[in-house]
Amino acid sequence: MATLFGKTYTRSEILDRVGDILQIGGARQIRLAGGTQEGVEAVEFRTGSGFYFLAVPSRGLDITIAEHNGRSLAWRSAAGEISPMFYEEPGLRWLRVFPGGLVTTCGLTYAGAPCEDDGEQLGLHGRYSATPASNVWVDGEWEGDEYRMWAIGKVRESRLFGENVLLKRKISALLGQNKFWIDDFVTNEGPRRVPHMILYHINGGFPAVDTGSLLVSPTLSVKPRDAAAEVDKEHYYLNDPPTPGFAERCYYHEMATDADGFVYAGLVNKNMADGEAFGFYVKYNKNELPKFTQWKMNGTREYVVGLEPANCWVEGRAKERERGTLQFLEPGETREYHLEIGVLTNAREVAEFEALVESIKAQA
Repeated sequence: MATLFGKTYTRSEILDRVGDILQIGGARQIRLAGGTQEGVEAVEFRTGSGFYFLAVPSRGLDITIAEHNGRSLAWRSAAGEISPMFYEEPGLRWLRVFPGGLVTTCGLTYAGAPCEDDGEQLGLHGRYSATPASNVWVDGEWEGDEYRMWAIGKVRESRLFGENVLLKRKISALLGQNKFWIDDFVTNEGPRRVPHMILYHINGGFPAVDTGSLLVSPTLSVKPRDAAAEVDKEHYYLNDPPTPGFAERCYYHEMATDADGFVYAGLVNKNMADGEAFGFYVKYNKNELPKFTQWKMNGTREYVVGLEPANCWVEGRAKERERGTLQFLEPGETREYHLEIGVLTNAREVAEFEALVESIKAQA
């Protein structure tokens, strides 16, 4: 059953009160207009609980806007929902079309820093987020007394005599809830073994990120990526106020899991101006995504913290190959990745999440 406006309703009780389910929630397709977002296809999700987010088929069904009762979870860059037609691959030019947003997917055959690998020049973070999804299906239906809404699509990375990798993605949410799920299935449909790198760039922003806000995670150990991250590394979890000239800091985390292999990591602000607490979490399975990078960027107007579960670190494919940690997909092989992202709407939910994380660490 769905909890709406402080009361729990059955399917029939809801349908007796509305002419169209979109009166209170659901998913619908829209098309953006104007400037660099002209023609971008998007899907609005409203769960009826105050939770709203935008999935963008033009950008591989990544998630850009995400908010709860007007409070943003995500940081956004000035690029916004820019059309993939403006994609520039070499070097760091991916940054010109990086919208930020709640989830930007990096991959599928390379991710991380630009490099030369196996004679091939690779840009930052791969081609995925600049590749439109095809066969997009947006709909919803009742499952007993629960109403599930979804957007499904396929994203292919391919070239003749090279890779042919297909990702099938389902974004789904339930009426009355403050969370959604990403279910990805990545298959090598080509005739040859190919590298496989995938990273979920989950970008927290104000007010989830603010002075004194925290990364809450079951971290067993943490390693600075480079010299810049050595600065104040003891406070990797604590966010500074927006700071001019702040140099980005990346930390590699070894995470504890619950008995089923799940990691829970979140960003929480317990000092909201209204006296409440607010934040969000990501839940993922470490057996699927064994690596976790924290991107701490507390610069002015570039004020973001990234939570990045992945099957790789962020130094590029050449470095992964050199380490012997580069993943591959055999012809016909499929890998699955499942993530849950949810809102922590008040102090009670934040406290419960912190207690869950601490119990996982204690068991480890």
